Formats: sequence, structure tokens, C-alpha cells
Amino acid sequence: MAKSFDFQHAPGHLIRRAHQVAVAIFMEETGGFDVTPVQFAILNALIEDPGEDQVTLAGKVAFDAATFGSVIGRLEAKGWVRREPDAVDRRRKLLWVTPEGEEAALQMKRAVGKAQSRIVSPLEAAERQQLVNLLGKLVAGHESG
Repeated sequence: MAKSFDFQHAPGHLIRRAHQVAVAIFMEETGGFDVTPVQFAILNALIEDPGEDQVTLAGKVAFDAATFGSVIGRLEAKGWVRREPDAVDRRRKLLWVTPEGEEAALQMKRAVGKAQSRIVSPLEAAERQQLVNLLGKLVAGHESG
């Protein structure tokens, strides 16, 4: 019996390594924008649903609601997001992308698209689609369960 766990072939380890690769490539391609993958996701989610509240938006981009406020604060400091209290419930904060934030997100689209292509570049076309399908199934299976 082996003395150690074969972590190099464990799904969790491989997913963590793939995440490290994905983030590194994202940061290389978007370096001129000073943006993280989560910040980019937030901008795009708000472009799709302006005026979303912080808690709902955190769920949409799958980010920890407890630390979400600090990420929004960084986007506010860049002038890319505007945060206002809800008129009905002042504790609830509603968010909008500013025109500057929308322009920044549009300028980043090409770099982010290039990053996505680079991430899966070691795979053949059919494998790329299969990977995306399997990852989607994995995530959906754990979100619904």
C-alpha cells in the first residue's frame, strides 16, 4: 500500500492547478487593465443586470458575500462602479456600472477572449467543448445538490 495520497491525479488538485493556470493567463492578457477575473465578471454581470443588489450579485458571480464589499470598493475607487442604498431598504446596496466601467469592460473583452483561448489551447477543438461541458455539469451538480 502506498504511504502517500496520489494528489497529482486527484480531481481537486488538478482543478486547483487549472485555476492557477487560468488566473495567471488572465492576468497576463489583462495586465494593462489592473483587473481581476472576479472584477471583470462583476462588471459584465452589472452590464447585464444594472441596479442589482450586492448579495444577489455576489451569488451570480459565485463570490463570497462577506468579502464582496471590499471588491466593490476597489471597483468604486477606479470609478467603474457606483453603489447606492436601496430607497426601500437603506441597508441594501444597489450597484451600477459607470460609463467608464462599461468602456473598460468593453476594452477588456478582446484580452479576456484571448485568455480564454490560451487556457484551453493545449486541447483539440472537441476536447475544449467537452471540457467546458463537463465543468459546467460539475458546477451545476454541486450548486443544485
